[in-house]
Amino acid sequence: MIVLASVTVAILTFFLTLFLIIYNRNSRSKDIFHRLRRHNIEEIKKEIETEDLLRKFYRFVKRTAKPIMNWNFAQFFDLKLKQAGLPIFGAEFIIIALIGVIIAGIAVYMLTLNIFFALIVGMFVPVVLWTFILIMIQRRRNAFTEQLGDCLTTVANALRAGYSFQQAMSVVAKEMEAPVSEEFEHVTNDISKGISLENSLEQMNNRVDSSDFELVVTAVLIQREVGGNLAQILDSISDTINERIRMKREILALTAQGRFSALVLLLLPFAVGVFMYFANHDNFMLLFEDPTGQMALVVSIVMEIIGFIIIQKIVDIDT
Repeated sequence: MIVLASVTVAILTFFLTLFLIIYNRNSRSKDIFHRLRRHNIEEIKKEIETEDLLRKFYRFVKRTAKPIMNWNFAQFFDLKLKQAGLPIFGAEFIIIALIGVIIAGIAVYMLTLNIFFALIVGMFVPVVLWTFILIMIQRRRNAFTEQLGDCLTTVANALRAGYSFQQAMSVVAKEMEAPVSEEFEHVTNDISKGISLENSLEQMNNRVDSSDFELVVTAVLIQREVGGNLAQILDSISDTINERIRMKREILALTAQGRFSALVLLLLPFAVGVFMYFANHDNFMLLFEDPTGQMALVVSIVMEIIGFIIIQKIVDIDT
């Protein structure tokens, strides 16, 4: 129970900090007349004080993260956070994760006075945050792939109507929903800044990290070198991608039982742990207070992770 509460506090800290960063960046574009329409002066003062506090907290995170901006580790997280669609830098994510680890560790130590237990929970928090990032990346990649067929059809129709490829991408950025619109808007902004189309598409391919879009980029770059009917090429690729999406859906239906088994394997020990905490508290606490129990707890967690990974490998079929 203490583990669950501590990890929850750490994760809430991460999401709260993420919200503060997004709020601080979005608040710069607020319409001042919208704020001045309020007649309650006290509410306006409280809002200003809150915004000042948020900006100070964001400046603290930004200032603390600045020395490690150029680290390879931070740049790796930069790419992953772009793939996840989160508007923070890799160095800022590292600082936020450290804040969560410290809060969780201190909370557990104050409740249990057990440094070993506090270290375990502190190491568990980054795993949870990293899992969240991976889930966000996978969800965004799947959403992008689901939209890619319609996106290519839109580009092909725009090319037939006489638009250039850059203008067709602008149409996608304006007409379609995120994440496709966000990525194509990013490409059009890069091109307007002087970056070549080839480099812009390669950077987008790195952000999206989709084998389907890699096929699109390859086709576009080859067409620009040797020529050809790009609209017809994109139509063919669109049909291929839609067929692959249909096949993936069938595979997901066939592997649903295995994926559900992996989820049960992951969650069942925690559910049993919560039940034992209330049903047989003294024996349950031996896992954390006795050295043998601590060793058994570590071994069981490692075996749980290994079992989950093995099942995921079994049901993860490349298409």
